[in-house]
Amino acid sequence: MSAITAPAKVRRPRVSLQLLRITLAIHAILIIMQPIMAGYFLAGNVDAIDTHGAIGGSVWMIAFVQIIVAACYTLAGGGRIWPLIASAVLMVAEFVQLTFGYLQNFAVHIPLGTAIVTAVLWMTVWSFRSTARLSRREAKR
Repeated sequence: MSAITAPAKVRRPRVSLQLLRITLAIHAILIIMQPIMAGYFLAGNVDAIDTHGAIGGSVWMIAFVQIIVAACYTLAGGGRIWPLIASAVLMVAEFVQLTFGYLQNFAVHIPLGTAIVTAVLWMTVWSFRSTARLSRREAKR
């Protein structure tokens, strides 16, 4: 008699992926508002800079929440590790962005802001793709 073995159960991120998607969507909305508010300010609406500053002051805190959620995705959900690393880098970049914004160093503030917007939007789009559901083992294949 031959023994039939069941395939090993693969642990995939489910709840943690949903939480990561929600966090990234909130992060993306706030990040998209930043250049819009800066544009309003440059167009003459001086009150828009207050909104720009308020969002900038809170967006790095959303990135901190994103690190926690990405850690759950990676550790508890069995997901890939790069979203956790990217989230940590984003939080540092957003804190640096906030600092250079208040220092009015636009030579750093504007290109760094562009990079942050691109990274957050890219991560958000990735999180809704089917490959985000893969476990670390499945992703290596």
